[in-house]
Amino acid sequence: MISNETDLFAEEFKNLNLSFKEIIGKDFDDCSFEDCNFSHILFKQCRFVGCSFKHCNLSLMRVLDSQFSDVRFEDCKIIGVDWTKASWESLTIRPMKFHRCVLNDSSFWGLQLEGMFLRECEAKEVDFQETNLKKVDFYATDFEKALFRNSDLREANFADALNFDIDIKMSKLKGAKFNRYEAVRLLKSLGIELK
Repeated sequence: MISNETDLFAEEFKNLNLSFKEIIGKDFDDCSFEDCNFSHILFKQCRFVGCSFKHCNLSLMRVLDSQFSDVRFEDCKIIGVDWTKASWESLTIRPMKFHRCVLNDSSFWGLQLEGMFLRECEAKEVDFQETNLKKVDFYATDFEKALFRNSDLREANFADALNFDIDIKMSKLKGAKFNRYEAVRLLKSLGIELK
């Protein structure tokens, strides 16, 4: 269990099941979470700095006014999370990192996520509209039905990314990197048919 202490430093948590629980006003610094179930949890006014989550279920997690700085998620299930409810300014300082995670049906709408790391993930039906994604690493991520309208994707890395549909008239793409054959998808927004 998580102790009653308000400030937790370099703690290791394994096999916790806090599904449907509420964690309010806790600060987690350099803590690690492994094989934990946080589905449907409410993190309210919490702060995570330099933490790591591995093999955790965070689906339908609520992050009300919580801060995430330099947090790494690896091999996690994080479906249906509305990241816009977190403390926005915290997401810009030291961005989050997602590696081999499932982020389907989540929302990052309007956030400042420059430099975020989202590699080898499944990001189906994720809302990235109006979002600053400059210099984000999207390597080998599946974006089936994800939304990118009015997004800043300058210098983003889409190498080996799949199923992205980006309207090149409605998004900033200067310096973005795409695989040659997948880049053909960008022409879809122009109504061009390739033979």
